[in-house]
Amino acid sequence: MAEQEIYLTPAGLRKLQEDLVYLKTVRWREVASSMRDALFSGGSWENPDYEISKMELAYIERRIQILENLLGNAKVIDGQEISTDQVRVGHLVRIRDMDTGEEMEFTIVGSVEADPAASRISHRSPVAQALLGRKVGELVNVDAPAGQFVYKILSISNETL
Repeated sequence: MAEQEIYLTPAGLRKLQEDLVYLKTVRWREVASSMRDALFSGGSWENPDYEISKMELAYIERRIQILENLLGNAKVIDGQEISTDQVRVGHLVRIRDMDTGEEMEFTIVGSVEADPAASRISHRSPVAQALLGRKVGELVNVDAPAGQFVYKILSISNETL
């Protein structure tokens, strides 16, 4: 089965790379050291400090594996380099809810970087799926878990939030 491509902004790529380096160079050594200390402090192999350290080390190793997989499948999307003729991953999009008149602005990013509280929505979300490939001025119907919405695309830009 082919691995799924992961969309990242340049900032998202840097963050994942920094996390990976920290886990491999700092955190792994800290936990391995506390695991060794717990083992040599006496007691049996069922020493709770040793068991906790062992579980934490396993978690860190799994997280390293996940980050390496994400980075290995990453496609860096720089909104600054993408034409704004239609909505694409990496763009800042401003829309208006045609029922309420409310305007919203968000950046469409890959799932790994999605943070709705920071106005960064996943390219897999219902709103983004409905907007991708559309142009300024178009009306877009969105079927979301909260109901159906109609949005008008007001602007597409390379600026990021």
